[in-house]
Amino acid sequence: MAKDLYQELGVSRTADAETIRSAYRKLAKDLHPDRNPGDTKSEDRFKSINAAFDVLGDAEKREKYDRGEIDSDGRETGFGRSGFGGSTNGAGARYEGADFDDILSQMFGGGGPFGAMGGSARGASRGADVRARLEIDLEEAILGGKKRIAFSDGRTVEVVIPPAAADGQTLRLKGQGAPGRGGASGDAMIELAIRPHPVFRREGADLQMDLPVSVPDAVLGAKIEAPTPDGPVTLTVPKGSNTGKTLRLKGRGAVDGDTGRRGDLFVRLAVTLPETPDPELEAFAERWRRERPYQPRRAG
Repeated sequence: MAKDLYQELGVSRTADAETIRSAYRKLAKDLHPDRNPGDTKSEDRFKSINAAFDVLGDAEKREKYDRGEIDSDGRETGFGRSGFGGSTNGAGARYEGADFDDILSQMFGGGGPFGAMGGSARGASRGADVRARLEIDLEEAILGGKKRIAFSDGRTVEVVIPPAAADGQTLRLKGQGAPGRGGASGDAMIELAIRPHPVFRREGADLQMDLPVSVPDAVLGAKIEAPTPDGPVTLTVPKGSNTGKTLRLKGRGAVDGDTGRRGDLFVRLAVTLPETPDPELEAFAERWRRERPYQPRRAG
């Protein structure tokens, strides 16, 4: 029995495109093989929902599926609107007014009444496009890279991520879709999703981050290591730095997709006390408060 693609994604047949997209994204995130290593049931479901979204996520394919012109795998069924004109027979294929050779070609895949069973130039069809979602790190989105992705048919393909990739960007892999019936294979449409980064916050082509510094380094100044998308760099903390002081690392940010310009990385210092109480530091602070009081909250 053919599977219902709407049931695969858990949506109604009247669901709009955004509802279908949201349902697919949630399922893809929950069922992704990286989250369920060794779980064959999750892997099979992941393949199924990718195949379902390949059809329902494409407006033209969805219309054909709803009319019965393609099946749940995106292959042409020979039913629905076929261009013959007239009414359909009990099986759903239109024959009235059609050329007899065309009828036999549709039924048997041959080129005419004496054509061979199987594909021909007349009956050839291009394979369906397939869709998949690929999560990437911020560093990969900025600098580019390569990752492998698994399709619903079990194949794995290497995806080249271009520098300055954007969240939601779709990459087309020509010929990596479903095989055709006597025709060319379809394409693979890979939607990129950038994972939230634990350190960097993106603002256009620039990046923002908070960098903890010790009290001695803030008071006396120091050279400390700071992370960047390109790897760690040495950063100079000026003498007498307070929390909130921001240092700029030029050309260490993200990439502007329109201009190709590399943005900057803005490092906000956060003066941080030791994790465990330090009696010596407390005694120093007590003496400082007594002998050298100051009011940082005082206006003016």
